[in-house]
Amino acid sequence: MSVDTSAPAQKIVVKNPVVDLDGDEMTRIIWQRIKDKLILPYLDIDIKYYDLGMENRDKTDDKVTLEAAEAIKKYKVGIKCATITPDAARVKEFGLKQKWKSPNGTIRNALNGTVFREPIFIDNVPRLIPAWKKPIIIARHAFGDQYKSTDFEVDGPGRYEVTFTPEGASAPSMRKTVFDFAGPGVGLGMFNTRESITAFAHACFKMALDRKLPLYLGTKSTVISTYDAYWDKIFMQLYESEYRTEFERAGIWYEHRLVDDMVAQLVKMEGGLVLALGNMLGDIISDLVAQGCGSLALMSSVLVAKGSRPGEFVYESEAAHGTVTRHFRQHQQGKPTSTNPIASIYAWTRGLIHRAQLDGTPELEKFAQNLEAACIQAVISGVMTKDLAISIHGSNAPADSYVTTDEYIAEVSRRLAKLQTVN
Repeated sequence: MSVDTSAPAQKIVVKNPVVDLDGDEMTRIIWQRIKDKLILPYLDIDIKYYDLGMENRDKTDDKVTLEAAEAIKKYKVGIKCATITPDAARVKEFGLKQKWKSPNGTIRNALNGTVFREPIFIDNVPRLIPAWKKPIIIARHAFGDQYKSTDFEVDGPGRYEVTFTPEGASAPSMRKTVFDFAGPGVGLGMFNTRESITAFAHACFKMALDRKLPLYLGTKSTVISTYDAYWDKIFMQLYESEYRTEFERAGIWYEHRLVDDMVAQLVKMEGGLVLALGNMLGDIISDLVAQGCGSLALMSSVLVAKGSRPGEFVYESEAAHGTVTRHFRQHQQGKPTSTNPIASIYAWTRGLIHRAQLDGTPELEKFAQNLEAACIQAVISGVMTKDLAISIHGSNAPADSYVTTDEYIAEVSRRLAKLQTVN
């Protein structure tokens, strides 16, 4: 395979910095390859680097993660590699001081952001749901609800109550009976906040406008008539007061749907929407969309948060998969791997597109679009990693149907150079 290694005559000057959040294992190796082969040869860019590798997070008592989040707030764009969230086995493996929290969760909470996940469509990669042809962006409100709930088990009969005690003496306490147990069972109590749901709604409206796609909110407000209806009320109030005019100008709309009806429609439609969901539903349905489109390795992920000034937004893009430990073990043994780098490349492209839009630099946006096109063209031409070859040819995909990670990146580099020359 011939590779065009010629550097561009003149690099694109990126006006403002981006925050680079390095990660772990195989994705860390790929991350450096992407920067060396596909980013730095083309861009004159100030990269604010933070090492979120497991060893450095432990060394800094995870302060580096909070520092990275503050840098994203400052510079408005972060680009993140996949990282390890340690379980007990990882604590032992790395000799960690403690079981540190998920870096994604820490950054998401620090920014009060919303995660948008979107599959990457490639024509020759089969989709389990073949009707899908247009963008499907799942917005997950990754705060509160079941993931921050209090749950418990009861051994016998008794009354399960919840109470709310207001600060000060201006209002009486509220007490609600949830259930009278006649025997053993389990209970669950969860919450959310107006501030967090409102931030989520703003991010969803912003994403829909950026992508010129209609926005749907999926809830079960007919059954959870106070909790879920609260979301519907906030979304509708914001739509009417701040976004309806912009939506109509863009030829798009906002609509609330019952989530069971929404999912039933989703599997039949072509796509072309942003779907806003709560914590657990967003977690489940984003994975459904990823697999329905062929591969978890073909999924982009962008976190959007409101900035400190009115109308200002902050972005952090990342790969929506893990650190590919099994391939990293092979890499440590000196064996070549066929790890799919597309989602990691898209972390860079989506971050750079946001940088370009914030700075008003169309040449940078075009570069990022060309890099995405180079990734897709390579796969369509038959140059792909093993996971995609298996999707196309089955589990016994022949060895000549796929290439190593380095060979795939080299092919993307060759095609990118050609696209940049043409454009």
